[in-house]
Amino acid sequence: MEKTSFDLVILAAGMGSRFGGLKQVQPVGPADELIIEYSVFDALRAGFTRLVLVIRKDIEVDFRETIGRRLESKIDVQYVFQETTAELPGASVSLGKNRNKPWGTGHAVLVAREAVRGSFAVINADDFYGVSGYAELAGHFNRAAGAANPEYALVGYPLRQTLSEFGTVSRGLCATDPAGRLQHITEITKIEKSAGGATYNDAAGAARQLSGSEIVSMNFWGFTPAVFPQLEQLFSDFLVQKGSDSKAEFYLPTSISTLNERGQAKVALLKSTDAWFGITYREDLASSQSAIRSLIAAGRYSSPLWQ
Repeated sequence: MEKTSFDLVILAAGMGSRFGGLKQVQPVGPADELIIEYSVFDALRAGFTRLVLVIRKDIEVDFRETIGRRLESKIDVQYVFQETTAELPGASVSLGKNRNKPWGTGHAVLVAREAVRGSFAVINADDFYGVSGYAELAGHFNRAAGAANPEYALVGYPLRQTLSEFGTVSRGLCATDPAGRLQHITEITKIEKSAGGATYNDAAGAARQLSGSEIVSMNFWGFTPAVFPQLEQLFSDFLVQKGSDSKAEFYLPTSISTLNERGQAKVALLKSTDAWFGITYREDLASSQSAIRSLIAAGRYSSPLWQ
């Protein structure tokens, strides 16, 4: 029997304005390994065999020199490009010319449409997720194989694990049904760590308190290709409603939440047993490097990583 394999789509088109540079190429490992290398290493261990990198054309040279050369000998790497103007591959949606800001994570997944071959995971380039999440997704893909209706998955993390000591963050807050399945996701911006958990201001400007135990989306998703025509339709609707708003973004968590609420897809909420960490601000880099050293000391990784 042919061994099942999966694709890993990494969203890496952002320049990291708050971090102050191309944060995807900042080393975190003792042998100058990047976070993205640990992600690929963990995904390979869980049965993922192809990598699709979503980048921008203007940073292609940097990526090929700093990331591509590290990964192309380890895994089959495909590049796709997220641009503010273009026609989406394999879709009927064309983008206008009056846009400087990226269209968002939902659009980033859409541009991977022609490169993806089967069930696939989606992650951010600058986030460390841990090996258990990939294993959870691989198990989900095998269980859901052949399902009549789309069955997707989200690997969630407690909010307190995802906050930065150095500034605010945006997170997708997950709501579940009594059985623990995902109901919807609410995108919350400018969340700040506090003594009691976290705080943010709602749309009316009122301060809101969070405990820190809430499960949030860190853009660690599992999909089948059935998601592409669904996202295309939602993106078409988004362009009609908000296409002229230069600040509006087509968020992946909000899009999947909409599909779930409409009954057009089921979304399993999976839990990782590993810690999440990422680089939002330059000051987060040192803590990420420390976390990697601790995992190496615990025997989770070798140093250097690729041995």
